[in-house]
Amino acid sequence: MAPPAPGSKEASSIEREIRPFAARLLPHSKDARTVVGLGVVARSRIRSRVAVIVAAAAMAASLQAWSTPALASSATELVRQAREHENAHEEDLAVRRYTEALGLDPTCEEAYLGLGDLRVRQGDPREAERVYTMALEHAPQLRSALKGRARARRAMGEATRAEQDLEAYVSTEEDPGALRELAGWYATEGRTAAQLAAWRRLLALSERSQDAALGREARTMVRALQILMGPADPVVSPPASGDFVRRTMASIARRGG
Repeated sequence: MAPPAPGSKEASSIEREIRPFAARLLPHSKDARTVVGLGVVARSRIRSRVAVIVAAAAMAASLQAWSTPALASSATELVRQAREHENAHEEDLAVRRYTEALGLDPTCEEAYLGLGDLRVRQGDPREAERVYTMALEHAPQLRSALKGRARARRAMGEATRAEQDLEAYVSTEEDPGALRELAGWYATEGRTAAQLAAWRRLLALSERSQDAALGREARTMVRALQILMGPADPVVSPPASGDFVRRTMASIARRGG
């Protein structure tokens, strides 16, 4: 059977039937129009409505894969626009652009980080937490999302979960700012031993990075916290020669965890 003539009553009827499915399959792409056109041809040959939808879905998947670089480029452009809106204090427009970028590319790391940070600054840490959690689901390699979610959870009053996120982040990332922030959280909770361990890690990091300013700050804090800890610090209170547990704790403390 020949396909219906473009613009004919039959073609228009078939197009109305297929368009909603094409729009859902490729909501942000001009390729949706191509799927509609191909679907009209398919509908003239396949009388089963379900079969046509399946055919349209297959065409959409092929077109989606073919146009992935273009989608990524578009997402990057939307992130750039979002940042411009942020600089102009047009936060609602920035949120919209970040959201559109993620609609195009659900793995767009900069869009997740930008949107999450903006939500925190807007005073909506719960929404920020949701954004960062989605980021970790779609882009698990995005370690910065752990740091962002930690701050969001801290703002929500969930100190334990916040610390777990930030501890997970600094366990693989040499980020002095995050380590200093974590040490500050420990300080507010009176966890002197954990605070001291964090500053020892900062001291070790300063030596590896040859950061003299950080090294001076870390040495000062380590000395002060050692005084507070007194004999409870396994590093300054040497264990007995046969005390394996205390020797192990001292070794861990010297390394900063």
